[in-house]
Amino acid sequence: MKCQYIGIFNQEELIGIAIAQFIDLSHLETYGERDKKLKTWVRNYLFSRFSSKLLFIGNNMLSGQNAFAVKNDALIPEVLKTLKNAVAELNQSFKIHLTSFKDFMPGDLPYFDQPAFKKDLKFTSQPNMIFQINPAWAHEDDYVMALTKKYRDQFKRSRNKASGIEKRKLTLDDIEDQQEIIYDLYMHVAENAPFNTFYLPKNHFYILKEKLTDDFMLYGYFIDGKLIGFNTLIKNGKSLDTYFLGYDDKIQKEKMLYLNMLYDMIACGISLKFENIIFGRTALEIKSSVGATDTPMFGFMQHSQPLINQFLGRIFNYLEPETAWKRRSPYK
Repeated sequence: MKCQYIGIFNQEELIGIAIAQFIDLSHLETYGERDKKLKTWVRNYLFSRFSSKLLFIGNNMLSGQNAFAVKNDALIPEVLKTLKNAVAELNQSFKIHLTSFKDFMPGDLPYFDQPAFKKDLKFTSQPNMIFQINPAWAHEDDYVMALTKKYRDQFKRSRNKASGIEKRKLTLDDIEDQQEIIYDLYMHVAENAPFNTFYLPKNHFYILKEKLTDDFMLYGYFIDGKLIGFNTLIKNGKSLDTYFLGYDDKIQKEKMLYLNMLYDMIACGISLKFENIIFGRTALEIKSSVGATDTPMFGFMQHSQPLINQFLGRIFNYLEPETAWKRRSPYK
């Protein structure tokens, strides 16, 4: 991954900033192992031959609109048009196959109704699961009391299952000491994900902690002193972004570790007085069961080859069909 940082100017005034991430998939041995062998083969062939060089306007490592930030008086359609021009210039350096503007809310869609995006495919995949924190909640107990009996019982059962697990916030030195195990736990989850366009380097969490300091939090889960899981959080304005995690799958099932991590993230968000928690777009049903709501996110993509671009919608729908899941209502 190579990142480009873009300044958006009105005359001489800087009115906005944006991020572009270039990813070369030819360096990946696998894009994920979830699907049947035929679909995996087709997907790998298509990406390796026709779409290995990707450019994202936005942050491919987070869910939500992290593509750009602008001054209040900036005209968003003009900003997007300018970013389209920037993509054309970046294409000269990277020979891009596929460009994607990612993760916009439904209210943002009118901004894209302009000639610059006429040939782009508007797409949506799995929704972003967002947990809204009630301002009246001061402690985790307030959240638990807001749940119906069924989901209070789920909370109590998961907490009982986690007996014997010690949770600890890791320092920079701790992360360095546990780096090998952290990476193994991360890769165990990442390699079993539906689809990946990148794998993190081994020192990623150490560097992120070093650069973001208190704005990046890594919590380790231990049994008898051995690290068996971890999760990460990023403070992002009024939101708490969930980041990457990892765990030993056998212990995860036995101890309901993933569900306990979700509850711990909620407790953290409440105690730190955030407005919401961005849970991302995986494990939709279990996140719904703890109170997260699904928010549709949209993107726009365009292939450099006109013929492929013409059939981009069909290809996208084949490779990433709609996920069936049941929405839960855990509150009274």
